[in-house]
Amino acid sequence: MRIFLQTFALAAGLLAGPFLAAADTPPRAETLAERALKDIVARQRDILARVEKEGDQLDEARLRGELQSVIHSYDVLIQKSPDFAPAYVAYGLLLGRVGMTREAVGILLKANKLDAEIPVVKNELARFLAEDGKVAEALPWLTAAIELEPKEPLYHYHLGKLLAEGRDDFVKTGQFTRAALDKAMLEAFARAAELAPAHIAYAYRSAEAYYDLEAPQWDAALAAWSALETRVSPGVEQQTVRLHAANVLLKLGRRDHARALLITVTEPVLAKQKQTLLDSLAAAGAK
Repeated sequence: MRIFLQTFALAAGLLAGPFLAAADTPPRAETLAERALKDIVARQRDILARVEKEGDQLDEARLRGELQSVIHSYDVLIQKSPDFAPAYVAYGLLLGRVGMTREAVGILLKANKLDAEIPVVKNELARFLAEDGKVAEALPWLTAAIELEPKEPLYHYHLGKLLAEGRDDFVKTGQFTRAALDKAMLEAFARAAELAPAHIAYAYRSAEAYYDLEAPQWDAALAAWSALETRVSPGVEQQTVRLHAANVLLKLGRRDHARALLITVTEPVLAKQKQTLLDSLAAAGAK
């Protein structure tokens, strides 16, 4: 049940995002379709608020029934207003987040046909294609999303992830040389981190990206982890960064520095990872 609640919460959160904000404050009198969409989104927000408040205590059967009612409302709306692109966007996002991927793709393709300049639609289509293993087909959708909204960090993050996970396919098909792909991947992750400095996960993945290169850049990785350590919260977050830094120091042959850093890792939840690195240190010293 927890997974279902989290999935629905994510869907409702996206649908309450910037794309639909315009439906709340129209510059002129609302059309019937705009009013209907705003009502549907308001229902989703109410459900989300209850999900966040009640959590696992929420009646899942009731939640599913309310969600089905929301889906039915979208069906009615697009039947009555078949050319209203915002309804297709909101509907497609919801379907995708609750696991109805095939239906979501069909709805989002319709949204794109009605309005080809909605970046979130292109990003979602790229994500679905990538998850289906169609990385070559996903790339043009994602690059189009970035062209439309170049300052959205999520799209750059998705690009870096697509290049990293689809590396072999891209190189095999000749879309990239390995050197060009590595450069584009690093730039994508770095751009995401730059655009969203408060989003530590982006900076974390940007630091990890140095490991993914054909020739890993350990010095650059160490600098990235060192910079990140000053930004994360003390405790588990900071010590997790230190584990990464210690691992990189091992790669660089700086065993004494790595050992000194590992001494500062004291959180019980990190004990296993710490011991793995200590074992690696011992093995390296025995050679």
